[in-house]
Amino acid sequence: MADPRIIVAIDTYDLSKANSILDQLDPELCRIKIGSIVFNALGKSFLQSVSRRGFKIFLDLKFHDIPNTVHDTILGFNDCEIEMLTVHLSGGEKMLNKAMDAGKNINAKVIGVSVLTSLKELDILALFGNSLNDQIVNLFNMAKDTNLDGIVCSPHELEVANNILNPNSIKITPGIRNVKVEDDQARTMSAKSAIENGASFLVIGRPITQAEDILKELKNFNNLIYGY
Repeated sequence: MADPRIIVAIDTYDLSKANSILDQLDPELCRIKIGSIVFNALGKSFLQSVSRRGFKIFLDLKFHDIPNTVHDTILGFNDCEIEMLTVHLSGGEKMLNKAMDAGKNINAKVIGVSVLTSLKELDILALFGNSLNDQIVNLFNMAKDTNLDGIVCSPHELEVANNILNPNSIKITPGIRNVKVEDDQARTMSAKSAIENGASFLVIGRPITQAEDILKELKNFNNLIYGY
């Protein structure tokens, strides 16, 4: 099996439920996203237990603070095996540079979050006084200028990312939906289309973790990506 391109999001504060989901997953088929819900409830000990199971970790805490605070917060994970972690690109150039310094110290790649996939055009205008496309372009240019390891974006912004970022930049896309559902993701795309548009990794949560057969659904997504 190739290096897994699916990152399964564990979004629960319940330890038994989180472990039950992990029991049904395979580190040969996916990475694990640890976000604020599970981390704030279960902490570093859960993160470390996921590593011991053999999963590569995408720590998605979206750090956004003054530069030194972000730097030292990242250094505080030096006792954890983290492959990639997230910061908000809107934190600015100095914060991103400090995050990169800290990331190198703990051997973790720093991934910049652009615009949350729950936000629509009117939201961006209200928040930033800018169009969605212009805001995305500004943030991607900042990611390029600070040599970030990669970005998180909606699959609909992959074309812009491909045009701006370095060819080796990691592009992680949430909002993967193979069937239309009513939830809090506004800018979505199918797994196969996202990969074809240049995504390096796909973050998939509920479509896998809420499936009747979690491992089967994970395998189904992999089959869609690799054409098995």
